[in-house]
Amino acid sequence: MTFPSAPAPSGSVLASLDRLARLIENIASYGAGLAIFALMVMGAAQIILRSVFNLPIAGYIDIVYLIMPAIALLGAAYSQRLGAHIRMELLVGRLAGRTLWLTEIFGTLVGMAVIGILTLYGWDHFVRSLTLGDTTIDSEYIVWPSKLLVPVAFALWFIRLFIQLIGSIRLFIDPSLDSIGVARFHDAQETAREEIMETFDEDISIQGNDK
Repeated sequence: MTFPSAPAPSGSVLASLDRLARLIENIASYGAGLAIFALMVMGAAQIILRSVFNLPIAGYIDIVYLIMPAIALLGAAYSQRLGAHIRMELLVGRLAGRTLWLTEIFGTLVGMAVIGILTLYGWDHFVRSLTLGDTTIDSEYIVWPSKLLVPVAFALWFIRLFIQLIGSIRLFIDPSLDSIGVARFHDAQETAREEIMETFDEDISIQGNDK
């Protein structure tokens, strides 16, 4: 069962908030991608420098430690928006109408409670790190910029969940409305079909390049 996000009326407050959140989520996701790319390049450079020139990158392990929050969390809200996170689709996929949206409301509220708590604790850890001048053990790089990414990413995730909650409440009141701000649901058959089509398209593209 699929509920793709539909364009909303230009005057809708929810739609405006959703568009703004999408922009920020996309930027954060690009940031996570750049962090992954930088880590890959640095890892290759570390292997070459250590193996060939016996000149490893100073503080390599510390740098990886500092980059990990960006890789792990900056794309979380983006994944939430796409419905790419792990969900209990075997149950939710069988629901429809107000029952479906009531289930989504409950699940979103639970998610908001968890992410809200993690955001507060993440902020506390950032403030403590900034106040104490926390550094990494080996190279003594400052840690607070990396720790700041944690509450920022969680706050962005919380906002996405809030938008999803409002969208679910709206559809619970009137299931006939266009879906705005809610995740796209995938059932097992649709997921398998999309993966098959992606593989088929890649094979065609490869064959075309070979010719």
